[in-house]
Amino acid sequence: MNTSGGCSVRGGSLLLVRADPSPDIPPHGADVIFLHGIASRMAAEVPFEEVLHEVVNFATSVVKSDSCFVYLVEGDELVLRAAKNSHPEAVGKLKLGQGITAWVAKHRRPVVIAQNAGLDPRFRFFNELPEDRFQAFLSVPLLSRGRVVGVINLQSIAAHDYNEREITLLSTVGLLVGAEIEMARLEKEKSQLADRLEVRKLVERAKGILQNDLKISEGEAYLMLQRQSQHRRKSMKDIAEAVTLSHAVKQSWS
Repeated sequence: MNTSGGCSVRGGSLLLVRADPSPDIPPHGADVIFLHGIASRMAAEVPFEEVLHEVVNFATSVVKSDSCFVYLVEGDELVLRAAKNSHPEAVGKLKLGQGITAWVAKHRRPVVIAQNAGLDPRFRFFNELPEDRFQAFLSVPLLSRGRVVGVINLQSIAAHDYNEREITLLSTVGLLVGAEIEMARLEKEKSQLADRLEVRKLVERAKGILQNDLKISEGEAYLMLQRQSQHRRKSMKDIAEAVTLSHAVKQSWS
């Protein structure tokens, strides 16, 4: 396996390998290799949770920091989905509008604080937030087509003057991962729509069977399925499948 940094294949899966850059590779060249590795992980359909943890590892390897948090926008909250060197008091959810993290999500712009993060006017003290204990703070939005889907936070206990390379690298990661998050969201919505259509087809078939067998109206058949669902504490899908299966068994014996 190549240990100088970059991508390698092991057991058929694409892995991102992170180590000190080879002396023959300039820093900007190593940066390109690592960013390509992240993109390759996503293209290889690696589980999304693994991609997020890979991002955390990459971010903390190229930017000096003591902690890293990746929050994703879910409804009106920012939910912690990946972290490195997390603390027990780290907040799993933030309301949009709370602290620097939410400011980044709202304004879709990075926040770079070299020292005294608590003195920044955007800072709000909550006692329990991870950002309360850090001097230096680098936060960038995860973006997809201009839409904020999350935030990456890097924090340092000691003061740290973030340079242009570090800010650019983390922002680029934000764009890459933002696009992947949006794709994952769309895939989930597509899957949920397919499930709803399947349930609707099953219910329609079950209604037709009840209408034919019991000589009742469509509305009465639907109410019967609904009552059985409530009485048995089963989903409409389960009840419809049971009706359809029972009908198929009767048909096989007739």
